Amino acid sequence: MNCIIASTSTVHGSDYLAYLKEPLLELFKNVNEILFIPFARPGGISHEKYTEKAKKGLAFLNKEVVGLHEKENFKKAIEEAEAIFTGGGNTFVLVSQLYTHDLIKPLQNVISNGIPYLGTSAGSNICGKNMRTTNDMPIVYPPNFNTLEILPFNINAHYLDPDPTSTHKGETRETRIKEFHSYNAIPVVGLREGSWLKVTDDDIILKGELKARIFECEESPYEIAPETSLKDLH
Repeated sequence: MNCIIASTSTVHGSDYLAYLKEPLLELFKNVNEILFIPFARPGGISHEKYTEKAKKGLAFLNKEVVGLHEKENFKKAIEEAEAIFTGGGNTFVLVSQLYTHDLIKPLQNVISNGIPYLGTSAGSNICGKNMRTTNDMPIVYPPNFNTLEILPFNINAHYLDPDPTSTHKGETRETRIKEFHSYNAIPVVGLREGSWLKVTDDDIILKGELKARIFECEESPYEIAPETSLKDLH
């Protein structure tokens, strides 16, 4: 495998994908065309507008970026892709579309076989065992919550720590993940903004400047530092 699985596409004070510039230059160095999957549609924007945003964000690569929606045969496009980028947005919408077009298995196969893959936010959530730890509203109902299983654990993208000064009494991310562990034993990695995972056949390494928070069923949450391996978390 050859993946960058990132919490977000944009960090505060930075342009779209700018904080990942150096890793992406390395990830996509040997490809000519990147297939963009725009299905998550952040804010409900069109596939066309989202693809244009991806093209602008990846312009520094000097590669061709093509939206999957532009292809006549989606499954064939996935199977023949040189590289793939799945953008963020609503994970329920993304997973629903992947099942509608029967793309879960083809996507799983090409990523497992080593084509370069970039996922941000929803595009990262789908790399886990399932999508049950997304933060998104269930605005559509996919036929299944199971996802690509590229990782042996789940992702909680955009992980937020509790604010001790806040007067807000709603549930924290940590509370929600504990609820998940009342019914599921799958570990969850809380990826903070600006953090990402480098995934290869041999390892899964936390990258970026921030720690990640790890949640395991019936265990106290704990922090791991950048450059820590997560290959044994399952």
